[in-house]
Amino acid sequence: MNYQIKQAGVEEHQQIAVLFDQYRQFYKQKSDIKAAEAYLKARFEQKQSIIFHAIDNTGNSLGFTQLYPSFCSIALKPVFILYDLYVVEQARKLGVGRALMNAAKHHAIEHDAAHLSLETDVSNHQAQALYESLGYKQEDEYFSYYLELNNEL
Repeated sequence: MNYQIKQAGVEEHQQIAVLFDQYRQFYKQKSDIKAAEAYLKARFEQKQSIIFHAIDNTGNSLGFTQLYPSFCSIALKPVFILYDLYVVEQARKLGVGRALMNAAKHHAIEHDAAHLSLETDVSNHQAQALYESLGYKQEDEYFSYYLELNNEL
């Protein structure tokens, strides 16, 4: 399968929103394409994320990854949080996910980032195998904590 990886722009938010909605459903969220479109459009317009998009030679979307820029005060450098990675079923095991991950890595290197970080579901063994094959290490030096906020004031 021939495909290309490109950095997406706001004009592609509706096309990517279809994948983004599927990604959210994978994580047991209710489908909401309009909310997915609005969310992505806002991220693009406010320059709050970087999205790489995999497209086949007929223009069909195969997958995407979304990075959120942040900072590391210890290293005094930018960092990127690789928050979303999704590849459509028919394009899995064809190198699309790996190509998207490599595009994210290249972007981070170009921006002199200290590191890329990501989290994945403990049961997502296929993704874990991909990450480890690309040199990602499971964090064992720090604990991660999470505080659920339900708009409590």
